[in-house]
Amino acid sequence: MAAAAPSYLPIAEISAYNRTWTIKARVTAKSNVRNFRNGQGKVFDATLLDAMGGEIRASFFNQAADKYGSMIENGKCYTFAKGVAKVANKQYNPTNHRYELTFDNAAEVVPVSDDTQIETVKFSFKTLKTVQMQSLPCQADLCGIVTSFKAIQTVQSKEGQELTKRDITIVDDSAMSMTVTLWGDRAKQEDKIFENQPLVAIKGVLVKEWREGRSGSILSSGVLQFAPQFPEAQRVQQWWKQSGSTQEIKDLSQEGTGSFDGARARAATATNLSGMKKASERMTGQQPETYSVVARLALVQTRKQGEVQPLHYMACQEPREGTRGLLCQKRVDEAGFCPSCNRNTKALPRLNLRCRFVDYEDQAWLTSFHEAATKILGKSGEDVRAMELAAAEKGEGGREELDNSIRACYFDQPFNLIVRAKLDSWQGEMRSNISVVDAKPVSKRDHARQMLKEIHASLSTLSQAGA
Repeated sequence: MAAAAPSYLPIAEISAYNRTWTIKARVTAKSNVRNFRNGQGKVFDATLLDAMGGEIRASFFNQAADKYGSMIENGKCYTFAKGVAKVANKQYNPTNHRYELTFDNAAEVVPVSDDTQIETVKFSFKTLKTVQMQSLPCQADLCGIVTSFKAIQTVQSKEGQELTKRDITIVDDSAMSMTVTLWGDRAKQEDKIFENQPLVAIKGVLVKEWREGRSGSILSSGVLQFAPQFPEAQRVQQWWKQSGSTQEIKDLSQEGTGSFDGARARAATATNLSGMKKASERMTGQQPETYSVVARLALVQTRKQGEVQPLHYMACQEPREGTRGLLCQKRVDEAGFCPSCNRNTKALPRLNLRCRFVDYEDQAWLTSFHEAATKILGKSGEDVRAMELAAAEKGEGGREELDNSIRACYFDQPFNLIVRAKLDSWQGEMRSNISVVDAKPVSKRDHARQMLKEIHASLSTLSQAGA
């Protein structure tokens, strides 16, 4: 009589309540053994995937790290038993499982023959637009085009360990880009691998806030694949070939382009337009100050003393020499000549608006640069450029059509503006320069909560004064 096939618990069913189990899984990612507690402890991590598509992170400590650190190999199949399930730490866990496994000296790991029913890696892709809206830190699997990369760098960790890194910039079909840092052997790959805008899939990207933007770093248990064949990858590749390579791209890693709830918004002082102007007039230091203001768009300056004012300019999009990816962003002339690059270059339209905002008490003229301006108008740089070119062809009648289109935005909805004020020198005199660096339609729920909080504070003040 044939022996019964062994019974394995599906990874998806692992929980703190299942204490006796054996799983059969492929190791899809494995880190090196590393020391902690001043060298007294050891650990390595692995990502395990079974035939049902269940995925979980496992950590092997001390004696388990010594015993299985060299035996367990990436890409091979094993059975795992006598581990402990605990709630996953999502900051460092590249899987979607609620739990993660820890193994110590009681661990049992046995190599088995390859199981073709188990995939070699499992991706759960998110677009960069989705990443922009998530609370930080978060993790994501990304698929995109490598548009630029930097040279290999050597940095020191807090523990004094020398680390190798390389920054790449990827863009996906949500028309957004983000810097992702590669470490170790992934960073040491030859430059030619990153040239010619290759398509990549990256598993296990830890996204954090960096200089008021967002940037990613691939985890030690992450995966980097070139030329993936997933449907998501083919979609991104097709978008890039058809229109993406010439489309205006929003860089999440640039200062001021992270989500609205980033460090800039949290550090901004809540006030109104009148309070903002008074505070900016009292500025004495060189450090910029930020304010959060709720106001409506009342006017966009399209003419000055009867002369038409352009709403956009063309900015050079060529990589700055010696930076391996940082864009020049200098204004080019009508022929496309960039004075910084000293040649005709690829350029894209960027908005620069002079806007008047109003609230319940006051009004203020503020400069709104590209990122904020596109949100205020609800139009991209390409949209505005096309409108201005069409208006120029039609003459005065065309310009009136453009003005009417802009007027449709007036008083449409209240915006939560993040405003930056800094001191600049103008003709030998110091004065405050105030500009809008971010804008978002007001959340009625959040705004009502804030107003209610202010009402309670006022009532409490009045009550104390009466007492």
